[in-house]
Amino acid sequence: MKIDQREVLRYLGYKGSEPDAEILHTIADCTRELEEAATPHHILQAVELSRPNADTLEFAGMVVHSRDLFQHLSGCDEAVLFAATLGAPVDLRLERCAKVSMSRAVVMQACAASLIESYCDECQEPIAQEAASRGLYLRPRYSPGYGDFDISYQREFLTVLDCPKRIGLTMTDSFMLAPSKSVTAVIGLTAEAQSCHIAKCMTCKAKSCPFRKD
Repeated sequence: MKIDQREVLRYLGYKGSEPDAEILHTIADCTRELEEAATPHHILQAVELSRPNADTLEFAGMVVHSRDLFQHLSGCDEAVLFAATLGAPVDLRLERCAKVSMSRAVVMQACAASLIESYCDECQEPIAQEAASRGLYLRPRYSPGYGDFDISYQREFLTVLDCPKRIGLTMTDSFMLAPSKSVTAVIGLTAEAQSCHIAKCMTCKAKSCPFRKD
């Protein structure tokens, strides 16, 4: 688990332009601070998928109405429910930084975003290896709030995985995760050969997204 400087620069809008020495120093400083503060945890649960009707999926007692998720998981008979968090100390560092320097806080937010993505990718490697042993491939992570996969499903997601008790992950009344640098997602498993499951931008419909990787 490590912060990728290239990813941080992409989040900060440095696509095609060179950052100055001050920005690079701030990134390095924030990287050290966050990597020391992080207390990462994750949880997984394998589930079988059923499709009672078009655009509806059932798994782990959940009934999800989402055309986008339905299409994303086409060809998948099973999936993994996934949740990960960098822990409360990272949020405390972010909040403290925002009170002192907003410019530094922007950089630290970008670093934290890179760190949680790196941690999620790291957590997926054993899943991919186990799937490969059965001739299966992973689909990219798909989270509540993507497309028409309504963010309100976050509540059931956390309940099914027992996230508050097991990894200290909760949510606000507006369904935002707490700690904030956390992820919940569905990872489909399919027999269809896929490109790398970590190359999420290649399968995303948001072609004009400013954070999109080429």
